[in-house]
Amino acid sequence: MSDSILIEKLKSNFSEALRVILTNKIRTFLTALGIIFGVAAVITMLAIGNGAEKEILSQLELVGVNNIVITPIIDDKEDSDTEEDDGANESKRFSKGLDLLDAESIRKNIPTVSKISPEIILETYVTSKGLQSSVKLIGVRPDFFYTSNINIESGKNFSNIQLKNAFPVCIIGKKIEKKLFTGESAIGKKIKVKDVWLQVIGVIEEKLISESAQENLGIRDLNLDVYIPIKTFLVRFKDRKIISDKPIDFESGGVFIMGNNNGPKKRIPRGNYHQIDKLTVQVSSSEKLNSTANLLSRMLKRRHNDVLDFEISIPIQLLKQQQKTKQIFNIVLSIIAGISLLIGGIGIMNIMLASVLERTKEIGIIRAIGATQQDVVLQFLSESVLISIGGGIIGIFLGIISSYIIEIATGIETILSISSITLSFFVATAIGLIFGIAPAKSAANKRPIEAIRYD
Repeated sequence: MSDSILIEKLKSNFSEALRVILTNKIRTFLTALGIIFGVAAVITMLAIGNGAEKEILSQLELVGVNNIVITPIIDDKEDSDTEEDDGANESKRFSKGLDLLDAESIRKNIPTVSKISPEIILETYVTSKGLQSSVKLIGVRPDFFYTSNINIESGKNFSNIQLKNAFPVCIIGKKIEKKLFTGESAIGKKIKVKDVWLQVIGVIEEKLISESAQENLGIRDLNLDVYIPIKTFLVRFKDRKIISDKPIDFESGGVFIMGNNNGPKKRIPRGNYHQIDKLTVQVSSSEKLNSTANLLSRMLKRRHNDVLDFEISIPIQLLKQQQKTKQIFNIVLSIIAGISLLIGGIGIMNIMLASVLERTKEIGIIRAIGATQQDVVLQFLSESVLISIGGGIIGIFLGIISSYIIEIATGIETILSISSITLSFFVATAIGLIFGIAPAKSAANKRPIEAIRYD
């Protein structure tokens, strides 16, 4: 019986609250603005945060958890004002560049290294059935697919015989298969890369790689690559240890130093003299990343005659820095959302206190005819909660729309979740309850006779 009475009271209170709110539409809307913007900010913030987390996890999958990446520095700078003894010193500090011997030395001498994957990259074109497309030809070893977290969707990896004897075989990206072999499998078929025919023995699974991953981490679109054994690359395409992009200019004084006997000698840039374009080193545990990177730096400097013609980076640390930046961004958004909700709550409290003053005589009359303090409290709490709920619902729709607009306008991926929407709704409701208590108690504590006499 008591439950049914309470339900009826609540229905009556909410009906009356709805009537009061609809009577003062503009005032109610202005009061709810803080709640609207606060809830919208919360939903947008969580959507951006979810998108950022997904992107970081996908990037982490691409770069590998315990990888160290070594890349060559291309010598393309001219030192026109170099003194003669400086030029002589430079000629003595000759570097052979990053090559396969470096990879082999790392594998043999650094025990913390579990896998090592050299890469040689060539911008070229592929031809099949009269169709020609630009591709990156990548010379790799089988460990490349493990260090890069790449699964072979169909076919198989390179065999030892294929690696040792430089067989003309290849593994292609999923987009290459779709483009050149629409509606059919590429396995067993041949493609012509530059002037060499290669047999397709495998196709990698398609990888979704964001533009930010390509820009920030240097990850290329793996789906557009053609992979061949590294020895096949060196034998059938190009080996920088044997072939130079530029002819040697003996008349000008040699490859590295040029000039006459009367003035300072000018250094000629060597261009890309490195045999390999990338060297990925996988470490046995993440705790050993920094120490291994330092050891790699010292070892390669010694092997390269103290010439710093390489860069060492730890992708996971770059990702952690990105994550930290995005966390700071989310904290700022959280503060903004919190301030908006706080302002919204204060606005509700102020408008309800003003409403109490305006309706003092009304409060006195309903108390005189039998309404209890509890009834008055419920009445004013109902109004504040309805304002908050209404603002919360509008804020939810605004947050959803804002998330889509941000994704379209900026390219930043946003992921909406039911949990964030539910959280925002309950926060809005809680704001109405918390900030509506003081005005409700103020109304309930008024003495009926004094309230009726109030002018």
